[in-house]
Amino acid sequence: QVQLIESGGGLVQAGGSLRLSCAASGHTFSVYGMGWFRQAPGKEREFVAAITALGISTYYADAVKGRFTISRERAKNTMHLQMNSLIPEDTAVYYCAAQVKSGAASLIQSYDLWGQGTQVTVSS
Repeated sequence: QVQLIESGGGLVQAGGSLRLSCAASGHTFSVYGMGWFRQAPGKEREFVAAITALGISTYYADAVKGRFTISRERAKNTMHLQMNSLIPEDTAVYYCAAQVKSGAASLIQSYDLWGQGTQVTVSS
């Protein structure tokens, strides 16, 4: 089994930056693509960004394109999400997710493993 643990969330003013990290432990050899999703109060969980198994391809939701950057350090079994130019609408719990088989990068149902989430709050 693979465990995912997020870190790096917090409170930041609009225009600021945060860097989220996701550390994978356990049978990490079974992990394919990884991604970030977020869920704001009263809203459904939504796709933010994803990266393929070898880190060659990345995908972003339109709302974060140009502001967020996803990266992966396979040797350290770690994934990051650099978030710049944050706006209040980015406020949400951010979840790290991993696939154990190939699947569509932006679909929640493609992901088999989830972290516990980390809160990101952007004040105006």
